[in-house]
Amino acid sequence: MLVKHWMTKDIITLTPDRSMMKAAKIMKDKVISRLPIVDDDGVLVGIISDRDIKEASPSKATTLDMHELYYLLSEIKIKDIMTRKVLTVSIEDTVEKAAVIMDENKIGGVPVVDADNKCVGVITTTDVFKVLINITGVLHGGIQMGIALSNKAGSLSRVVDFLKDNHARMMSVLTSYEPNQDNTRQVFIRIQDMEKSELNKLREGIAENFELLYWVRDSVHGLTS
Repeated sequence: MLVKHWMTKDIITLTPDRSMMKAAKIMKDKVISRLPIVDDDGVLVGIISDRDIKEASPSKATTLDMHELYYLLSEIKIKDIMTRKVLTVSIEDTVEKAAVIMDENKIGGVPVVDADNKCVGVITTTDVFKVLINITGVLHGGIQMGIALSNKAGSLSRVVDFLKDNHARMMSVLTSYEPNQDNTRQVFIRIQDMEKSELNKLREGIAENFELLYWVRDSVHGLTS
């Protein structure tokens, strides 16, 4: 899953010479918390966030009158307060890498750049959520099971073969390696719904032959807009 396939391409950028007030208005109107800053060639040179604007704005306890305050704010340029060392990802990076960067740095999104460091998009936590929804197949409902398996070669294929033998159609397979559990992993498999008697038989068989962690029927019909 590459960033270029999931990023938001319709982005708003500003140049460093624009006023802080302009950036603040755009972020308020568009309900966004950050803006990539580019030069005249579209090369990323910085980023400005709503936090940067708050820190640069005069305190509410200021003694300046309205005209003085407006003049002061209009004189502050983006280049004066923007962050110049920007965390970015490449269009060829994976979404997973972008998610790690956002998680480790406690940020909600990062600019996406091409080989020439031109800003071509932004990927956010919302985009990562969309990836998760898509790859799990949850919108199609079905049954998800969690199974604890050993890390030995062939352990997953045993589960897959068992599902095939019982006429189950897999929709997605995800694996999680838990900390301090070098010899085991958790596998999460989603299958299409089946006739009740076949489904009950399948569940009993899974529980008998593997370590079944959970078995959940997902239905999100009517919950999404």
